[in-house]
Amino acid sequence: METLKQYRQKYNYSFRKMAELLGISKTYYWQIENKKRRLSYDMAIKIARLFEQRPDTIFYEDSLKETQEKTVV
Repeated sequence: METLKQYRQKYNYSFRKMAELLGISKTYYWQIENKKRRLSYDMAIKIARLFEQRPDTIFYEDSLKETQEKTVV
C-alpha cells in the first residue's frame, strides 16, 4: 500500500484524519495501509474519492507487485 501512503502524506493526512474521513477507526485504517487487513472494493472506492482518483490509480500497482512476488516464490 505504498501508493496509498504516498497520497496520504501528500495531502498531509494522519491515520486519524483518514479514519475520520472514511468513518472508520484509526486502527482499522492503519491495518489497511499496513496490509494487516484486506481492502474491500467499497473501501477502495471511498479512499480513492478522498484523493479524487480512481481506485486502480492508487491500488493497482501495489496489487500487481504483490501478485508477482507470490508467483516468484
